[in-house]
Amino acid sequence: MSDQQKELRGSPPNYEALRLMAAGTLVAALLGLSSLTFAGTVIFLILAAPFLVMFSPILVPAAMILVLSTAGFLFSGGSGIGGLAAILWLYRKARGQLPYAADQLDFARMRSASKAWDMKERAKEGGQFVQNKAQENTEA
Repeated sequence: MSDQQKELRGSPPNYEALRLMAAGTLVAALLGLSSLTFAGTVIFLILAAPFLVMFSPILVPAAMILVLSTAGFLFSGGSGIGGLAAILWLYRKARGQLPYAADQLDFARMRSASKAWDMKERAKEGGQFVQNKAQENTEA
């Protein structure tokens, strides 16, 4: 056996190359499926365009009703879930079962409120400083 063959037997398998080959195969397959899907969609739109134009007086109002009703149902469901979450949070707070890390949240809220107050005061002082400088420049 030659030294090169011994060296190849003793070396560990190159998993990085295998990963690269698997990723390349996956990417090629996904790009192929993507292009087929795109081509099918374009062909469908070309074939369906005359029907969409003919039936647009019916389809446009129907689509608007469908979109608005779906948005209404989604909004009402989201509002209901939000309301239930708020009631559950209030119930747990009233019973003393504060949510996880509630103290840390309260501390962060108070800290951000104090920083906002400080920034407001600094902005006021900066505005007064600029106003005073403007008065000094107009008087001089």
